[in-house]
Amino acid sequence: MASEPAEAVFARPPALSQEQEDEYRTLDRRDLFWEPTTLAALERSYTASGIHVVRFEAGKGEDPREWSKRRKWFVTLTTAFLCTSAALGSSIVTGDMSGPVSDLNTTQEIVNLTVTCFVIGFGIGPLFFAPLSEVTGRRLPYSISILFFFIFTLPSALAKNAATLVIGRQLAGLAASAPICNVGGSVADIWAVEERGLPMATFSFAIFIGPCLGPIIGSWIGQEAGWRWIYWVLFIFTGCAFILTLFMPETLASALLKKKAKKLRKETGDPNYHTLEELESPPFSQMMATALWRPLVMLFSEPILAFMTMYLLFFAFPIAFVDIRDFSAGLSGLTFVSIMLGICLAMALMPFQERIYSRVTCHGAYPEARLYPMMLGAIVLPSALFIFAFTGAYAHVHWMGVCVSGFMFGFALLIIYISGNSYIVDSYSNYAASAIAAKTLVRSEIGAMVPLYVNQMFNNMGFQYAGLLLALVGVAIAPIPFFFYRYGESIRSRSARASQEKRKEFSDVIEEKKSDGDNA
Repeated sequence: MASEPAEAVFARPPALSQEQEDEYRTLDRRDLFWEPTTLAALERSYTASGIHVVRFEAGKGEDPREWSKRRKWFVTLTTAFLCTSAALGSSIVTGDMSGPVSDLNTTQEIVNLTVTCFVIGFGIGPLFFAPLSEVTGRRLPYSISILFFFIFTLPSALAKNAATLVIGRQLAGLAASAPICNVGGSVADIWAVEERGLPMATFSFAIFIGPCLGPIIGSWIGQEAGWRWIYWVLFIFTGCAFILTLFMPETLASALLKKKAKKLRKETGDPNYHTLEELESPPFSQMMATALWRPLVMLFSEPILAFMTMYLLFFAFPIAFVDIRDFSAGLSGLTFVSIMLGICLAMALMPFQERIYSRVTCHGAYPEARLYPMMLGAIVLPSALFIFAFTGAYAHVHWMGVCVSGFMFGFALLIIYISGNSYIVDSYSNYAASAIAAKTLVRSEIGAMVPLYVNQMFNNMGFQYAGLLLALVGVAIAPIPFFFYRYGESIRSRSARASQEKRKEFSDVIEEKKSDGDNA
């Protein structure tokens, strides 16, 4: 499962069927015009032509899913740590954005580029790292990614001018993206579907809590030790992450099978030992071209992807506390705990979503059944932004009002994210990685623009009116999940790449049974 997105693994119930997951795990096919063929039929055809198709032997520990729990948890916690380091890297620098302005004699807009450029890397990097993992396995991309993240954090810590600071952040962002795009595949490599509850919670915590921890940690470091120490702490943190990658075992099934096939060819002298991945995969150059091209094709040709992209950074949150209420940087950072609590509540309530999904799909699964949490989030999100606008703007209003809005925002953010991504994966199950790549690309690039205008917007429009504008944008996009729940099936039916699963009512099931009886 070289490029299965994290969203396909985190969705509960799983967005991919066991059959689809096993096919991804054995052979990830990326050709835009691929004609579906079962893996069993492929294996029979190669066997008939004299090829020995190499597979894992049960009970020998070759398959990562047969590893011990201790080894599985080492991989799980290590990759979660890598995700935390990447997430911290994107947000920890917001703890002190004014320090570099005076020290480097530059403008606030230039310093804000340190976040913009890093986030741009999050969108572009996966287009390269995902196909690279298919050729080399997971361990090498993780090691390369974190090594260069470690190296390119150093110029920012030592920067004598703004150009060095920004360029270092751009390169660090590109490097840091590998854990984000490969985390879904890593957890699926070693855990069977029925075992993923706690590992998924661990990864979810690392991915979604990391961006909130960044401002909390960074604000205290910036306040007590200065902005450069924010980068030094990040440098030390990523160094520890890189050391962990050196001890990670390879988990990608196709890479392990290739190694086994190579060993068998050498030991037996028979050149006919091959894996399906070796026999069917296109050249690396073609894989790279498809990996770059297909997300762009899907982005501009698929309306579901175009409307499901949403990103919002946390730049406006500290304004309500530092600028309006005169909180210290450290105390302002602590207010992000409210967003973290909202995220934790959303994670705790996800099992209820599973029950709802099971109930509404009792007559057959369909992608729009994933949208119920997103519909709730579409109501909670603008409500949170309205509260933020009308409590954050006034110093005499208790600070808890802003924290309540942060709690609601964190809750809405998570359920919209997981629900929307699960819908995309269900809608494009055979092209899940490309669909998520397209969404991630746009989300990251749009999100990267936010630091360039958010301060000017709140300063020039006034806090209340800027916050009100955000809330009204939330109201404008709130109908999107309801629209797709109503018309998504019709939109999918006109797409060559989308799932053609249809919503079935009880009467439809009765009619199908009658039809089957008549045909018999």
